[in-house]
Amino acid sequence: MPILQKLKSFWKSLGPGLITGASDDDPSSIVVYSLAGAKFGLAALWTAVATLPFMVILQRMAGRIGLVSGKGLAGNMKKHYPAWMLIAVTTLIVSINIINIGADISGMAAAINLVIPISHLTLAILISAIIILITISVPYHFLARYLKWVAVVLFSYVAAAFLIQLDWKNIFYRAVVPQFILSREYLAMIIAIFGTTISPYLFFWQALEEAEEEKTHNHQRTKALIKNEIGSMYKDVYAGMMFSNLITFFIIILGASTFFKNGITNIGTIGEIAGMLKPLAGQYASILFIIGIVASGVLAIPVLAGSAAYALAELFGWKNGFDNGFHKAKQFHLVIVAATIIGLLIPFFGFHPVQILYYTAVIFGLASPFLIFLVIHMANNPKVMGVYTSRRHSNIIAYTLLTVMSAGAILTLIL
Repeated sequence: MPILQKLKSFWKSLGPGLITGASDDDPSSIVVYSLAGAKFGLAALWTAVATLPFMVILQRMAGRIGLVSGKGLAGNMKKHYPAWMLIAVTTLIVSINIINIGADISGMAAAINLVIPISHLTLAILISAIIILITISVPYHFLARYLKWVAVVLFSYVAAAFLIQLDWKNIFYRAVVPQFILSREYLAMIIAIFGTTISPYLFFWQALEEAEEEKTHNHQRTKALIKNEIGSMYKDVYAGMMFSNLITFFIIILGASTFFKNGITNIGTIGEIAGMLKPLAGQYASILFIIGIVASGVLAIPVLAGSAAYALAELFGWKNGFDNGFHKAKQFHLVIVAATIIGLLIPFFGFHPVQILYYTAVIFGLASPFLIFLVIHMANNPKVMGVYTSRRHSNIIAYTLLTVMSAGAILTLIL
């Protein structure tokens, strides 16, 4: 019983970190990881391990900014940084998030269409309507609880991988020993993996949700209490990021052990990914993959739309927050509705679903250096953080990532 009680206590303590980590494995990420496994086998598996410390440090920085300041990144930029920077970053985040929402809705509709023979458009509209209804009508504490349970469904990818025969010795070797392929396509794939794994919108969501969580606590904040809250937030971030990369790890393995192994390197649609899994790995693996796609979209779209709405609300000084109903925070909720509807329309302009998902990840990778630098600078700004600025080891890891992402972005553009 003590073990069960500890597990219950641990589960209850998880919040924004777990939701952020799980939402990182959205349909666009799943497609990128599947493509990585299909095109390059286990050659990109090392990224699931290599990105973990970078994710942890940056999400810790973002979370600490929100927890200490009580504001999100956009709110702090409005107070402490030039207006042009705030406008540029907000425009970038909102634009990329809307594109990602469109890609995710399209991916979910394609997956559901494999088991429910309804038109793609009808499914996409139904998905959008349900997510909008949930997001704008459910209070934050209920929404957070719902998103945590949806996150558990992503273990379907772990289960799917165990339905096929795996060479674990080779898998663990490739996980810790990087394999580099000298080609533009491989480099673009690595940038896409880093871009979709260390997604800029996650920084905004983590900071905002920590600030939102803090608003629900009615207590006098002391240094000891803030230190304790930061410690709890770190544990939440560790759990969330490890969960995220565990799912990444198994999706790449699944792609490598099915598609790559059978010489299938070009995947046209999400439907093809799930459909081709059936003869290669069995019906249950295909069903689990579909369940994972749908669950990841249900989890990620509220995060994408919510982080866009938070950014605009902080830019214009609107009342915001999921705990404020539609009538109390009308503009905030209207942005969520508009972002989802615009995202819904994007795939119907003739863009290929998998191409949208893949190139969205590449765009994230190209935009990341600027936003990573912003998080690092803000986390070290005494005007924002007071005495709670980042420590040296965190800065070293964060600047290492900034260097890697900048170099990768430059190489992708010039090659």
